[in-house]
Amino acid sequence: MTYVFLSLAILVEVIATLLLKASNGWEKVEYGSAAAFLYVISGILFSLVLKNMGVGVAYAIWSGMGIALITAASVVFYKQVFDYYAIAGILMIVSGTLLITLKSSVVLQ
Repeated sequence: MTYVFLSLAILVEVIATLLLKASNGWEKVEYGSAAAFLYVISGILFSLVLKNMGVGVAYAIWSGMGIALITAASVVFYKQVFDYYAIAGILMIVSGTLLITLKSSVVLQ
C-alpha cells in the first residue's frame, strides 16, 4: 500500500504543478486554487508513505519521479524543448530513482 500512496502522491503533485503553470501566475485563480488544493492532498498522501518508508528515500523517489513526469508533461502540454544535456540529466534522475526503488534495502522500514 505504501507504493500505491507514493504513486498517487506523485501523480497528484504533477497535476498540481501543471495547474499552477496553467494559472499563469495566479491570473487564473481557479487553476491556482486547484493546484494549492492538490498540493495539500499530495502532502497528505506523502505523509502516509512516511509511516512505512524513510523520509530520505521516499523524498528521493517522490522528487525524482515528479521531475521526470513534469518534464514529459511539459513537452506534451507546453511544447517545451530540451537539449541533450537536460535529457541526459533527467535520465540519470530516473536511473537513480529506479536504483533506489528496486535495489536498495533501505526503501521500506
